[in-house]
Amino acid sequence: MRKTFDNPAGVPAPAGPFSHVVRVDVGTGSLLYVAGQVALDDEGNLVGPGDMRAQAERVFEIIGGILGAHGAGFADVVKINSFLTDFDLRSEFAEAYLKCFPETKPASTAVEVSKLFKPEALLEVEVVAAVGTP
Repeated sequence: MRKTFDNPAGVPAPAGPFSHVVRVDVGTGSLLYVAGQVALDDEGNLVGPGDMRAQAERVFEIIGGILGAHGAGFADVVKINSFLTDFDLRSEFAEAYLKCFPETKPASTAVEVSKLFKPEALLEVEVVAAVGTP
């Protein structure tokens, strides 16, 4: 089993001492563990303060870039964990979610949290994807 820690080009740099993704190669397949992502631009500024839809779209854009850098896409996601600061805004989150997962629905956990590491961030999302054939 081989582990690769990566911060792919084309996505904002990690906001702390962590890797955006850890790729675990198992047999002829791989698992991608994508760290929690918030809606940051390339300079580390929050996108869409107060706007759940804008933040969710940016988060999924970042996750899509991380997955793509490893030959994967949203159809490869098997688990998603979503952390929302206000469950009253979950329908706006769901709109962005459904654009990424129109048919295949990964296992999912969603929880409301009091706050996230970035002030004004309304959500953080992490995923696990399976690529290749085991």
